Amino acid sequence: MKRILLIIYLPLFLYAEPNIDWFEQHNGSGEESHGHYIMTCEDGGFLQIGESDFLPNSKLYIVKTNDNGQLLWDREINIGGHNLGNSAIELDDGYLICGALNRNSALIKLDKETGETIFSETYNNGGTDAFEHATLTPNGIVAVGYVYAQDSYNTFYTEGQGFIMFLDINGNEINSFNLNSYISQAYRIKYINDELIISGLTEEAFDFKVIKMNLDGDILWHQSYGGNDYDHCFGMDIGQDGSIFLAGHTLSGTQNWDTYTIKLDNNGNLIWDQKAGNPRGFNPQYIHDEAWGIKATNDGGCVTIAGTGDEYNYSECNGNDCSDTWNAYLIKFNNNGDIEWEETFSSLDLFNYAYDWAGEDIDLTDDGGAIIAIDSGQFGFLKLNNIQNNMIGDINNDSSIDILDVVLLVNIVLGVDQADGADINQDDLINILDVVQLINIILA
Repeated sequence: MKRILLIIYLPLFLYAEPNIDWFEQHNGSGEESHGHYIMTCEDGGFLQIGESDFLPNSKLYIVKTNDNGQLLWDREINIGGHNLGNSAIELDDGYLICGALNRNSALIKLDKETGETIFSETYNNGGTDAFEHATLTPNGIVAVGYVYAQDSYNTFYTEGQGFIMFLDINGNEINSFNLNSYISQAYRIKYINDELIISGLTEEAFDFKVIKMNLDGDILWHQSYGGNDYDHCFGMDIGQDGSIFLAGHTLSGTQNWDTYTIKLDNNGNLIWDQKAGNPRGFNPQYIHDEAWGIKATNDGGCVTIAGTGDEYNYSECNGNDCSDTWNAYLIKFNNNGDIEWEETFSSLDLFNYAYDWAGEDIDLTDDGGAIIAIDSGQFGFLKLNNIQNNMIGDINNDSSIDILDVVLLVNIVLGVDQADGADINQDDLINILDVVQLINIILA
């Protein structure tokens, strides 16, 4: 009797679509709370930073959750009425919050377990000023932001002057200087290879701006990127190879605001740039696609998070999905800048009613997923799966599918080992059929 080998051919690279794991939201004492920054913490939980209530009566608001989005602690901090929560970094013994208290730049260190204040320092750097972000270096802390804001009630672009400050680990100023000749608002900073990468916006927010600086404050190079109209840069991350990823939104060559994502090499040379928008297919003249965060993925690409919706009297509906209800808009780019997938997420995915779910920031999680800051009128925490390391068959997460994955899968079937992503045929069982399917993927 002849034996027939049934081979089911699949594409070499299969990507599972991202799905929602869970959603939680938390509010401060104000009518609404608006988050601007989110981070995955070393303990597996999450920290989100923003404001409770609106300027000029806002309070800096911080929420710490466990790995399921359940509240561990929250803090509201204010001096006077003009307070901003812009970002945070994790230190060995606390969370360092960047923002403003009573119109002055502020750094606040909080205890990880309780949220209690370890120190709170304000710096009157000039006019209405704030720190947007900070990074840790061997010499201490470097913080960036703006001074002399002209539009002081704008929580995103204040039309100020770029500013940088070098501090010791306890928040004491060592040195600082104005960056206005290079950048009008320094929005993000990263430390890599004994150098600082700073990103933000040029004067009047016409272009994306990047500066590379050494730890002595000497500028090594600076470069602008964009088109012939407004280009707003708010997100920045660094890839494993030192590549620089930028995200924001643009009016250059678009019908309305579209997301704008850029990849640079470590010397500032453009590798690719991409515009994307209107994922729900409404009238593009009225749709805003505003990107605020980006994270480099381990395949050389990135994910950009945005909000998509309209801000006009115009409104168009497709069933229960209406353009004036904002959705979170997530775009995955590969190493070459091609869009692998783009997805929108809304309250309708989980509930029977629609309300705004704008995406504000993103961080990656150790399980291959992501946590997204959602502006829902509260601090929304949206946990997704299948963001990176999600090639079906890449069981050992080395961005390739080969015999090493087969060996690992066989060990999983035999009960010798464990790993995520072993259910290749997605039938909720892990057995010899998954081994056959994996071999077919490699041979395809």
